[in-house]
Amino acid sequence: MNNFYYTENPDVQHDEKNWEYSLLGNTLRFVSDNGVFSKNTVDYGSRVLINAVDLANVPAGNVLDLGCGYGPIGLFLAKNNPERNFTMVDVNNLALSLAKRNASQNNIKNVDIFASNVYENIDGKFAAIITNPPVRAGKQVVDDMISGAYDHLIKDGTLTVVLQKKQGAPSAKKLMKVTFGNVKIVTRDKGYYILLSKKVD
Repeated sequence: MNNFYYTENPDVQHDEKNWEYSLLGNTLRFVSDNGVFSKNTVDYGSRVLINAVDLANVPAGNVLDLGCGYGPIGLFLAKNNPERNFTMVDVNNLALSLAKRNASQNNIKNVDIFASNVYENIDGKFAAIITNPPVRAGKQVVDDMISGAYDHLIKDGTLTVVLQKKQGAPSAKKLMKVTFGNVKIVTRDKGYYILLSKKVD
């Protein structure tokens, strides 16, 4: 039975949930379901990531939410940054359908939501890439998300990643340093690390 949130079509018994969450001064309404990551609330890592992202110091341009799930990261940031356009992608078709519904019911229009396995269907370059990577999909997927970011960023664009220390933050930090030549820890919170690299050339 294929019911993992990081697969294309999770085989699940549907059990939709409706709830609200407040971050960045906005309250959004979400619909979620079995077969997606953290269906009952915005998970702690995503909350730390959303609160840590500062797009004021990022060049003009679009933002990519890589592995968007049902949409909390991209939608909160899109609501808070209406002057930017956000691309939200995931491999999970159920999650994408929920993300589209969540964008619609919160009247968030500056988003483009579609299927992509990591960067497979991504065209163009971004001012920022933001991700809470699917650790359970395996280290190779997480590494591909990090190393592939370089070629999808404009000059001075940033990659921001949230990972727990026990789920690979130290090795991700090393890979970001190798890929970008720089990495910094923006925030540490209850074992979660927010890591940021900038494309400097």
